[in-house]
Amino acid sequence: MEAKSPGASTPCRKPVLSGSARKLKDNAADWHNFVMKWDRLNDEGSTIANQIVNLKLSKEAVKEADIAEDGGQTAITQRTGSASAAAAELEDRCSALVVILEKMAHLVSKMEKLASSTKGVCELQEFQQERTGVCAPLFHTWPVTHFDEVSSRLLRSYTEELALKEVIVGEIAHTCRSDLALVYLSCWLYQPYLEQSSTVQLESLLLETGHRPL
Repeated sequence: MEAKSPGASTPCRKPVLSGSARKLKDNAADWHNFVMKWDRLNDEGSTIANQIVNLKLSKEAVKEADIAEDGGQTAITQRTGSASAAAAELEDRCSALVVILEKMAHLVSKMEKLASSTKGVCELQEFQQERTGVCAPLFHTWPVTHFDEVSSRLLRSYTEELALKEVIVGEIAHTCRSDLALVYLSCWLYQPYLEQSSTVQLESLLLETGHRPL
């Protein structure tokens, strides 16, 4: 997903938004900000994960070299020192990836609160519409229930993606197979649970609330 600012809003039907409309527009901006932060963390995590795989595969190559040949005590000592340094660097990179995962988990926690807030606003607006009989859209065309639906779908996608990343973080430093390591790297980078529809849903939300020009 490209990092875009919400952009200038188009003129709304009311000069100043208030109540449910104001809250839903603010929530849409929060969704945009959270997704941009997630994307930056994903890029950072992808770089770290790639470093972990390279270190792990190099470590395995050193082990195989030790088994295949005996270069004398001096060579063995040198390889041992190099392996110790590589192990320390691997541990450091793994810790860095855990930090990235924790930040992503914190973001998903914020997304949960945001989705809950959106649901509450939508339920209140539905109640008011039923009481007054006025069901005009708050912005352009969306019924109020659609804001809750989009928010819930986005939350579900990022929750599932976080669960996948938890598995990757737990496994990536322990695999000795290069093909499996590449699968982990690919899954981290391309985020299979964040389908193109997630981007479309967010962009539609920004369009509807005036953060993107129509």
